[in-house]
Amino acid sequence: MPAPYRLPRLALLPFLVVLLAGAMLLSLALGRYPLPPLEVADFFLARLGLSELAPERQALLHNLIIDIRLPRVLAAVLVGAALAISGAAFQAVFRNPLVSPGLLGVLAGAASGAALGLVFSGNWWVMQLAAFAMGVLAVAIGVGIGALFGGSMVMLVLGGIISGALFTAVLSLVKYVADPYNQLPAIVYWLMGSLASAELKDVARLAPAMLVGIVVLGGLGRTLDALAMGDEEAQTLGIPVKTVRYAVIGAATMISALTVSLAGMIGWVGLLVPHVARLLSGPGNARLLPASACLGGIFLLLADGIARNLGSTEVPIGIVTELLGIPAFLLVLHRARRGWVG
Repeated sequence: MPAPYRLPRLALLPFLVVLLAGAMLLSLALGRYPLPPLEVADFFLARLGLSELAPERQALLHNLIIDIRLPRVLAAVLVGAALAISGAAFQAVFRNPLVSPGLLGVLAGAASGAALGLVFSGNWWVMQLAAFAMGVLAVAIGVGIGALFGGSMVMLVLGGIISGALFTAVLSLVKYVADPYNQLPAIVYWLMGSLASAELKDVARLAPAMLVGIVVLGGLGRTLDALAMGDEEAQTLGIPVKTVRYAVIGAATMISALTVSLAGMIGWVGLLVPHVARLLSGPGNARLLPASACLGGIFLLLADGIARNLGSTEVPIGIVTELLGIPAFLLVLHRARRGWVG
């Protein structure tokens, strides 16, 4: 079987960054009122004083591009990048290619927090804060259970499974007591994932923390490569294994919980995208992590474009990622396994 094609080392990341920028431009152009991509580019040039547009046309484009489409495009890039790089980081830390951000119960915890915020408050910010807090609490419980029984990676995984099951039960309980006419449909819609409610002010408030987490994980690529050789080998290289492991888990958990705060539950990105990135970049985490972030943003922009334009009404993006993720994962599964081992 031929080896998977990999772009040249120096060309991969610039290519993915350009591809991501092109996907963002196309996403800004697509919608119920489609625009030529060149006109979108001309609008931004006009905003920079490098081109001219009629004032009436510029006002119309400002409303369409800046007020309506830009928030969800930025949210899609942030959420996709965060889920993909956290999935790649979790897979590296646990040395398991089937691990995803839901491993330590973070998504279940964040979802139950959002549901609690909706039932007992209804305030959008309370929901976001509760989602983040419960996501972190779920990971703390999972890590605590793992540490209680020796702190090995297997026990950490089992602790995450137990924590995820606990918060799934909490979510079911919240849905059971929720108002069946208003609150329950809102919870179900939240769990399906959506970028429709993303606003620029929400993106601006959450983006700094998410970007810090993405940059931190991206900068730990060579350290994770050393960890892949084994704990004893990494320690001989002077790497504080436990500190690095918990730092990666903490950063990945933080940005995963923030994605739920911003867009609800969106599955498959953290599992599928790292495998696709591994086919392009190889197993080395120094290139794999940033490649996963770029591809995650591109994948979610694609899913959002389908969600917005598939029919007369918008389809929840979580459904689209499920429909895209399952066949795509089956297609890359055998080659992804080859990429993981070498």
